[in-house]
Amino acid sequence: MDTKERITQALTSALSPQSLDVIDESHLHKGHAGHRPEGETHFRVKITAEAFRGKSRVDVHRAINAILADELAAGVHALAIQAKAPE
Repeated sequence: MDTKERITQALTSALSPQSLDVIDESHLHKGHAGHRPEGETHFRVKITAEAFRGKSRVDVHRAINAILADELAAGVHALAIQAKAPE
């Protein structure tokens, strides 16, 4: 299982999101800090989940970072987060 799949699985399991898109943007960061030739270093997460309702942006980002702590420790260099509660 690749990093994108592990991120998707972890967020789906923990948050049961209404929508989730995990995008590997590693190719956009060639030559930048943290980039590895094999990629899987820079990701963008777009997620909508009821679990975020009433929470601050900081709390939502902390929750996502905690869920993905293993991936972040294992080589994910950058994680851009776009998170919201359903409308």
